[in-house]
Amino acid sequence: MRSLLIAFALLSTTLAVPVSAQAAPVPLAQAPLAQVCAVACDTLDPSRAQQETFPVPEKVINGRRVVLHVSDKDSMAWGSIDNGVTNDAVWLDRSWDGGATWEGLLGKASVPGGWTGTRTLMYNLADPGGHRRGMIRACGDAAGVDCTAWAYSSVCAAACDGSDGPSGDNQPVPSATLSGRSIKVHFDNRGMAWGTIDTGRAGDEVWLDRSWSEGASWPGGSSLGRVAAGSGTTTAKTKLFATTDPRSKLSGGVVRACGRATEGQNGACTAWARPASDRTAAAADALMYSYQPYTAWWLSSWWNSAVALTTVMDYQQRTHRTDQRWIVNEMFDKNKGVFPAGVKSGDALEGNFISRAIDDTEWWAIAWIQAYDLTGDRKYLDMAVTIANYVHGYWDTGSCGGGVWWDRERTYKNAVTIGLYVRMTAALHNRLPGDSIWLQRATTSWNWFTNSGMINSAGLVNDGLTGSCTNNGQTVWTYNQGLAIGGALELWRATGDSAVLAKARQLGDAAMSSTVLSPSGILTESCDAAGNCDDNQKQFKGIFMRYWMDLADSTGDAAYKTYAQRQADSIWQNDRDSLNRLGQRWAAGGVRDWRTQASGLGGLLAATPKS
Repeated sequence: MRSLLIAFALLSTTLAVPVSAQAAPVPLAQAPLAQVCAVACDTLDPSRAQQETFPVPEKVINGRRVVLHVSDKDSMAWGSIDNGVTNDAVWLDRSWDGGATWEGLLGKASVPGGWTGTRTLMYNLADPGGHRRGMIRACGDAAGVDCTAWAYSSVCAAACDGSDGPSGDNQPVPSATLSGRSIKVHFDNRGMAWGTIDTGRAGDEVWLDRSWSEGASWPGGSSLGRVAAGSGTTTAKTKLFATTDPRSKLSGGVVRACGRATEGQNGACTAWARPASDRTAAAADALMYSYQPYTAWWLSSWWNSAVALTTVMDYQQRTHRTDQRWIVNEMFDKNKGVFPAGVKSGDALEGNFISRAIDDTEWWAIAWIQAYDLTGDRKYLDMAVTIANYVHGYWDTGSCGGGVWWDRERTYKNAVTIGLYVRMTAALHNRLPGDSIWLQRATTSWNWFTNSGMINSAGLVNDGLTGSCTNNGQTVWTYNQGLAIGGALELWRATGDSAVLAKARQLGDAAMSSTVLSPSGILTESCDAAGNCDDNQKQFKGIFMRYWMDLADSTGDAAYKTYAQRQADSIWQNDRDSLNRLGQRWAAGGVRDWRTQASGLGGLLAATPKS
């Protein structure tokens, strides 16, 4: 039956129904089902499943076999019924609150005449975009109704819910107090959580609440591991519970510890917290909370999503983690097509990550070069070449003697576009055996840039050129300085030219000593103090630190490593809340969103030793 493709009738309904340990009732009322989309949307055909597993035992109903099938790679499930007769039926139930209520009759299919079995379509196990974790079971009607057990009632990450044996002990938020008791939430260095209550009396209780929505709600996550202090004791401790669910593609889970004193009905809870023993893992987890699997980007920013992806790949490469590797191909496949203006960018996207904004296009080339380095898959490098060929069409010697235009309308030659171009072309040469064309372009563009006047007398990079091809004196943004460093380093690797490496160091030294970029030794954007950085500027410092990391790695200079460590320490100590969200101002917090999160992760990575 598992591989059998047959015609079936599909009926999707939903109802919140109380759990019964005795039976699996058919819902009596029905309402339209809201389709869930994760990597794919509900009702995907099982023929497209990437794998097939059987997480719970099948259920036999009057000789018929009802089976729950799951593809963990897709995070989707389907049900089947075999050994049946005409009009026997199978469907799925899905619960978002730990089995207290459920959507019923999902994908209900009846056995057609002349057949002995059928199956449902596939439904999502979770809703990561909506920050909901689900459970699912297969049910059948074969002269009687019954269901399999719920699949994945426990969350499993580094360990499974209900396990013992923490590895380390970190207490990220202050304890809560209740009638002299101390209630604490603990994390180990794997991200597993537990709660304790102490200085109390026998009968005191402690438990965890777990939320996938940063504490906004916690259906199915209440009273986890609830335990009471035993006779003659003054303390109690819960079992361990996970804060991420890789199978469901859920990141950023938060927990709090709650307790109740044996006298009275009052209780108290700690603040919500995420695990934070490993700085980069904590920051990456909080960044992935905002990732949208179905549309495969971070909502509402096109080029910023390319940079966020590059940062996540840097994290994977730097730490040898693979848990977020799946998003690389998803972002490639789902974003390489054509999109009208306003869907993913203010500009129309014309396929292969190309738009009228030349610098936006270049950010995606940088991302796919990194994807090639991470995975070894040539399709990513080929895409970077496609993008680079498009961008090269805007190299123009007829204006200012060279340089790449910022946009298709040819209105501006600026630092970000040429900095990206140097890094991109040199990187392609370093990865394409036998190349000479991209090397020539990289060398020519670097020479043009260093002679263009955009680098001022202080060694800092202004934003661009005037119409008469002179330095326009506009803002020294951190990312322009970083891209100049990064372009020089990639070209140095291509040529071995010590003068190019020396220029990279000069640019780095200027940034490190600048009262504009590094007041009090902390990397600062010009808009930080006023708190008015726009959505683009929020991500600039992380880009700088990506190429600063390269500078420290390439030179081994202790001063560069010390600077990177200073940024990371300040981010962690002064710019982080209990959910590991990182803000705009690395010395003093500020606005927080996924862009500032990606930027802060870049700062933390720069201080992470290369292994």
